[in-house]
Amino acid sequence: MKVHLIAAGKYHDIDFARLELLNLLAEHPEARTTVAADYAATDLIAQSRLLVTYTCDLAASPEETAALSRWIEQGGRWLALHGTNSLLRFGADGTVEIPDSAPGFMELLGTQFVGHPPIGRYKVQVTRADHQMTTGLRDFGVVDELYLTRKTAAYDVLLHTAFKGTCPEFGPQEWDEAEVPVLYERKLGKGSILYLTLGHCRGHYDLRPLADFYPHPERCAWNYPVFYELLRRGIRWGLADR
Repeated sequence: MKVHLIAAGKYHDIDFARLELLNLLAEHPEARTTVAADYAATDLIAQSRLLVTYTCDLAASPEETAALSRWIEQGGRWLALHGTNSLLRFGADGTVEIPDSAPGFMELLGTQFVGHPPIGRYKVQVTRADHQMTTGLRDFGVVDELYLTRKTAAYDVLLHTAFKGTCPEFGPQEWDEAEVPVLYERKLGKGSILYLTLGHCRGHYDLRPLADFYPHPERCAWNYPVFYELLRRGIRWGLADR
C-alpha cells in the first residue's frame, strides 16, 4: 500500500510538518511512503493509493496537474493540507498579491487561497455529521490562520467557520462570510480530494529572505488533539479499501 507525501514550500516550518505527518503515516505499518518536494514524480503518485500534501507557494505544472487529475479519476485519494492551494507574491510595501498563475491546478483542488486575517481564535463548526471525517465530532475552537478561499469547482463542505472583517496584508476587501470551508471533499470520477485548511506552523527561520529571524514560533492547530484526530481520519480515509 503506497503513499506519496509532498512537503515543501515557503514561510512555514515544512520540516516540522513533514516529520509529524510521517509519524502519523508510520502508524500504518502496511503503508510505504515516498517523500518529495514537488509534483514531478507523477509515476510514484500513479502507483500510490494516497497523496498527502503540505505546501505553500508550490503548484503542479499543467502536465503534472493533468496526471493528478487522471490519477484521481481512476480512484486516487488526495489529502491536501493548509497551504496546498496558496500562491503568494510579497510586495515591497508588505502587501501580498495572489497570482492566478496555476488556474488548472486550483480548479482541480476546488479552491484557491486569497487571504487570511491575523492568527487568532475562531470556532470550527460541523457542517455534515454523516461523513467518516466528522462522525462523532463536536464544534471546536482553534487558534490558527483562518483561510479564506476563492471557489473554483464544486465540493461538499464538511467543516466550516464564519468570518467578518478584513485581511490587512491582502488588500482592502471587506469580508462577511457565513460559511468559510475548513474541511471539504471534492469528488472526481472514482476518486476524491479532502482539503483541510488548518495546520499553520512557522519556526524561527522560515520567513527568510523576508526576515532573518522570526521571534515567535507558531504551531497553531498542531497544538490541538482534534487536529491530529482529523489527520488520522484523513489518512484512514485515504488508505481505506474502495
